[in-house]
Amino acid sequence: MTSKFDEIRPYDNADLPQVLKNLVDNEEFIRTLVAFRFAKWPPFSKPIFGFFIKQYVSKKIKSITSLRDFQVMVEPYMKRMLTKTTKGLTVTGLDTLDLSTPYLFVSNHRDIALDPAFVNWVLHINGQDTVRIAVGDNLLSKGWVADILRLNKCFVVQRSVEGRREKLAAAKLLSEYIECSLKNDNQHLWIAQREGRAKDGIDVTNPAIVSMLSLNKPKDIDFCDYIANLSIVPVSISYEFDPCDVSKAKELCQAEKVGGYDKPDNEDMQSIVNGITGQKGRVNVHFGKLVGNQFSNAKEVSAFIDKEILSGYQTFSTSSVALSLLHGDQQNKQIKTAPSNEESVKHYVESQLAELSKESQLAELSKESQLAELSKESQLAELSKESQLAELSKESQLAELSKESQLAELSKESQLAKLYTEYQQAKRYIESRLTMLNSEEQQKLLEMYANPLIRQQQQ
Repeated sequence: MTSKFDEIRPYDNADLPQVLKNLVDNEEFIRTLVAFRFAKWPPFSKPIFGFFIKQYVSKKIKSITSLRDFQVMVEPYMKRMLTKTTKGLTVTGLDTLDLSTPYLFVSNHRDIALDPAFVNWVLHINGQDTVRIAVGDNLLSKGWVADILRLNKCFVVQRSVEGRREKLAAAKLLSEYIECSLKNDNQHLWIAQREGRAKDGIDVTNPAIVSMLSLNKPKDIDFCDYIANLSIVPVSISYEFDPCDVSKAKELCQAEKVGGYDKPDNEDMQSIVNGITGQKGRVNVHFGKLVGNQFSNAKEVSAFIDKEILSGYQTFSTSSVALSLLHGDQQNKQIKTAPSNEESVKHYVESQLAELSKESQLAELSKESQLAELSKESQLAELSKESQLAELSKESQLAELSKESQLAELSKESQLAKLYTEYQQAKRYIESRLTMLNSEEQQKLLEMYANPLIRQQQQ
């Protein structure tokens, strides 16, 4: 049965047989799999691998009878990517959400494929169905790419339509589809806060996205109530290392020099591959506070989302290293390489030590409070017949407090050693990336990593 959403919706189970057959028969798809899996092998071996890959894929898809089966097939590859290219994935804020309610996750955008993939994975390991993902039609120029994305629950944002009336019609259809997915299909959704990745590290929501979401609002419902009913949750995705940082810096530099950037045909696919296979270090996914009904327009909603995404963004040592190098650049006028002295490391560790010292002082006050309480209890015990037992109890508790204090001190030293190691690793990473760039491109790369920290300090 046809639907008004057929042009933009993800594929459903009824679409599977024909779509999977088309994929197996698509030679470019098979060649891409070979290039991805056997990149280091000589060219003459590729046709042989192509034959076996086609046989393997044909066999695998015979067991796929539903979209769920397709996603289960992808699961081991996601696990392998997490194991091989990250130092761990952490999640914050998810425990504040009632996951029985479908949410519209509006996230910052750093990686074409991995941003929604990490949100998907977090929901999956917490017993949730995966999200429907908004993807621009600029990524669907190749039929087999469009097929894979729509098999993976992606729906289409029609950016390439021309004409004011046509653009408005496409936006209204998208707005209606999003509300239908939430309210009728009970599905979580993911959409980026802006078109295109934030290559400069500055995550800013485009108010036009919020305006689009409200296009399906009935006339008798206020804007604030309609937006609140969409259950929008801002999401911050933080990467310690960005596998595409060098290419982003070059693009930013070229765009600034000539007033634009002409993207090669295969660049998006190459960015997807680099993002998946490149080292990302630690990754954090933070779920912010729900958008409420206190906002009267799209700009106010966007400002709230920006604030939540920025406050939830986890800055790693790469941000501190980059900021330190930027300060050095202001003094030296030109970045040639990362400074060899340890002043930046010392400053970073000292700032972390100050934070730990603050926590230690609070712990000390707590300990003194406990000792005072013990002293009071001891005096009362002296008045009783059980004064000796009370004294023994006091000594035992004091010994316990002393033990805890020693453990806290060891923990602080351990944390400082860990912070120092992380800083040095980040410094080496940034240095290695800078060697691939000229001085102007270096500036862009450092700003990319430093900007989230700079903006948090200004917040």
